[in-house]
Amino acid sequence: MELLGLSIGLVALFVSFGFTVGVLFGFFGMGGSFLITPTLLVLGYPASVAIGSGLAFYFGTSVIAVLKHYDVGEVDYRLGAILFVVLSLGIEIGSRLIFGLESLGVADLVTGVAYVLLLGGIGALFLQRARSLSDDDEGSNGDDAADDAGGVSDEEIPPIARRIQSYRVPPMIALSSGGRASLWTIGGAGGTVGVISGLIGVGGGFIRMPTIYYIIGTPLTAAVGTSLFAGLFAGAYGTFAYGTAGSVDLTVVGLLLFGSALGARLGSAATTSVDENDVIVYFGLMMVIASVGIALRELATWLGTDALDLLSVFLLVGSSFVLGLLILYKAAEAARASPRAEPVPE
Repeated sequence: MELLGLSIGLVALFVSFGFTVGVLFGFFGMGGSFLITPTLLVLGYPASVAIGSGLAFYFGTSVIAVLKHYDVGEVDYRLGAILFVVLSLGIEIGSRLIFGLESLGVADLVTGVAYVLLLGGIGALFLQRARSLSDDDEGSNGDDAADDAGGVSDEEIPPIARRIQSYRVPPMIALSSGGRASLWTIGGAGGTVGVISGLIGVGGGFIRMPTIYYIIGTPLTAAVGTSLFAGLFAGAYGTFAYGTAGSVDLTVVGLLLFGSALGARLGSAATTSVDENDVIVYFGLMMVIASVGIALRELATWLGTDALDLLSVFLLVGSSFVLGLLILYKAAEAARASPRAEPVPE
């Protein structure tokens, strides 16, 4: 039996997978390109269609997730607008570099190795951060280290970001979270992320969000929302470019977005109820698992074995389903544990 030209099994797969990726996207502020694109490739879609459809899905989910983060006030629009400009410049430089690497015949090797190292390195960094936060919790009495003016507590900003913020090189930009960051820091960090995104051919959400958190120094929930906002316009441009070339499968994108519409809003809402340390652990695990999965895909391409390719997709898709369900379970658990308002006695 077929629906919209696809078997019922594929329809169910795309809707459920879209829901899961939507949860992860709204929760972490990263795109689904490194999950959606390889899956479509293994299912037999041409590379241009897999990339174009992944970008279209990324754009659609960005709109949904940004709206949810806007509802809870977790988007720094000024920072996001600045990042969008420098990201675009960096992506242009990165794309020109990849053309040079292609002329040397080493583009695929450089891209694959960079992808695996970046994902694994970022994952390890977040897991180390979670471990340090856990040690701090055990050694403290739980006192809030917030600023007298009601600013962000020191525990919400990584030590490296606090150190970078201490170097006040003008012009300084006020962050919506209460801190201040140098425009040079924002420009340098955003431009570097853009160059890397242009080199490895992804939206860069898995680099952009950690950069906003670790380098610019916003709380994790604000980093997620601002990362989504900064990547929104880049996703729109990519969708337009591939769409005009006929490389977007609207049926697949529609099914993925149908599933992700609810998932992205649930994932965005979960960032306010799930403990920050859990968020960091989940993101770190997601990056490490993705690193292993993509390493297997690169190895499969090098060795020419379909079995490793299938194992790679199974690892990416399976881990995303498990992690998405875990996030929803933790959010529901936090909601049940939150104190309810007592009725006021007459």
